[in-house]
Amino acid sequence: MLTSWIPCARGIGAAMVAVAALAAQAQVVRFEVLERAPAYGGRSFDAVGPYEKVTARATIALDPADPRNAVIVDIDKAPRTANGRVEATADVVLLRPVDPARGNGTLLVDVPNRGRQIGPQLFNDAPEANSLDKGNPGNGFLERQGFTQMWVGWQADLPSRPGQMALQGPALRGVTGPVREEFIFDHTRNPATANLQWRLANPANLTVTVRQRWDLPRQTPPGLTVRATGPTTVEIQRPASGFDAGALYEVTYTATDPLVLGMGFAAVRDIAAFLRRDGSAANPLAVQGRSSVQRAIGFGVSQSGRFLRDFLHLGFNEDLQGRTVLDGLMPHVAGARRMATNVRFGLINRNGRHLEDPAWQVDLFPFTYVAMDDPLSGRRDSLMLRCRLNATCPRVMQTDSEHEWWASRASLLVTDLAGHHLDLPPDVRAYMLTGTPHYGSAGERVRTAQTMALPVNPMHNGAVMRALLTGMNEWLTTGKEPPASRVPMRAHGTLVDAASAVPAGIPGLPYVGIYTTAGFADQSVLPPKQLGRYPVFVPRADPDGMAIAGVRQLALAVPRATYTGWNPRAAGFGPDTLFPLQGAAVPFAETRAQRLAAGDPRPSLEERYASPAAYVAAVRAAAEAMVAERLLLPEDAQRAAELAAQDKLGQLR
Repeated sequence: MLTSWIPCARGIGAAMVAVAALAAQAQVVRFEVLERAPAYGGRSFDAVGPYEKVTARATIALDPADPRNAVIVDIDKAPRTANGRVEATADVVLLRPVDPARGNGTLLVDVPNRGRQIGPQLFNDAPEANSLDKGNPGNGFLERQGFTQMWVGWQADLPSRPGQMALQGPALRGVTGPVREEFIFDHTRNPATANLQWRLANPANLTVTVRQRWDLPRQTPPGLTVRATGPTTVEIQRPASGFDAGALYEVTYTATDPLVLGMGFAAVRDIAAFLRRDGSAANPLAVQGRSSVQRAIGFGVSQSGRFLRDFLHLGFNEDLQGRTVLDGLMPHVAGARRMATNVRFGLINRNGRHLEDPAWQVDLFPFTYVAMDDPLSGRRDSLMLRCRLNATCPRVMQTDSEHEWWASRASLLVTDLAGHHLDLPPDVRAYMLTGTPHYGSAGERVRTAQTMALPVNPMHNGAVMRALLTGMNEWLTTGKEPPASRVPMRAHGTLVDAASAVPAGIPGLPYVGIYTTAGFADQSVLPPKQLGRYPVFVPRADPDGMAIAGVRQLALAVPRATYTGWNPRAAGFGPDTLFPLQGAAVPFAETRAQRLAAGDPRPSLEERYASPAAYVAAVRAAAEAMVAERLLLPEDAQRAAELAAQDKLGQLR
């Protein structure tokens, strides 16, 4: 219960207004509304009407002795308030229908990615991140559907500033420990500069090694040095020869003042629980003594998708009253990975630039939603083990681009640790969005890049994600089952060893079987020592070089090019490894004569489609089939037909 509330003024420029503290047993002890303002200039969205943006700040106070909090690493060592609690304050942004009765009653908890709001960039086809702050709703899908949206800053290692949401949490002052970081510069400037994730405790303890690939021995050739240029910055003098622009530099150092990073999970748990359960006037979503939202879906992209997998695994989907926090969970492009968050000196912001290295803490068992015994660690676990024990499991729809099946070990979602077929539980769905890169924005086009061997895949997953979010909401509100999982499977012969995955002999599509392995490593030593490997498989391709299984969107169902989820690095940039986050697009020949001259086994466009009208008709037919399978909404099917008529489907031009 809240003890008091000061009403907040409406309108742009409204002053910060404080909300009084909650009772001692609650986790959210202050919820301060800083500003209320019309969203998107007061624009109205169909039957839902206009939206309001609420900017706020929420303070949580955690009891370290509560078993739900004790899982947070170092919370027992963090500074405490007079009543023995550990506090942190999170940035909060809400987007709510001005008339809540016209909304759909669902709270979409969109976990920020590196402090940015990027869910609308996917669902709304918004042109860039933080589209709410920039007043651009894109196609307005989320608003037209009536979703209430919430963003909570959970990263304590980021500064809070405009366009970057964060968590202000406690630090363990004077505590030190070893840290290992990798850098690939993709340039030849010398010396090269780099930013460290943590403050240096002793610059004299800096060391650096180099290797061309992660699986080669670390080297310290003549001329290789590292020096500190600030508390968190270093300069690396690179060797004069022997290593190209894509070489891997590994810096180790002694860091100081770690933050209690795991409190970010509690911030999302407690603020979401408060907004969906509290009926007092302190809750900006409350109407007539109850919250205006009846259910919540957690969504996250890439880093924040991995956050959700750990959120579930660590038990944070149970609130302090033992209730379910998120009814649905939609981790996107997370693969079988998790996060190096709930560890001391975690590397939350690290993005695996050298994707083949299996020894990072983001790639630890468990990988999937089914409980199993791990022969390497000796543990039995699953992402849902804790929530099964207390009946707080959400319904899960995990979506991955094809890239995750090459670079993020996604096959471990659907195989056991011996590499055999694995059935997912009935409350879990998995979808591979075939032929897509890790993340592409709406409106991207095929382009070339100096660092990549092949043209860059521009595919955007907004259309299928809109259909799947609609399916998740129906699953929660009516019980209607969503589409069945669409993934490669060992049992179907569509999930195979990398050596046999893609047919050879396609000009312009060199395939050398590069993929990311999965390993178990001893993390108590630096660098970690690999103790074993888990089997990893990749999608089997058709004669055009495109994966057979998964959700084949219209650009693949009625293709004009080969779209892949993998793209090797170019010569001079580490050519024996995958380029991170990207796929490739290799157009078909226009005519049979051109195809034969090039020795291309893929049928040409003129052999596939008798005329432009025939191509558009094929797109319409494929779109109707996807609508029937609930993998495409009617409005997106119509839009796809229009793009096909303009020769823009697949963004080849």
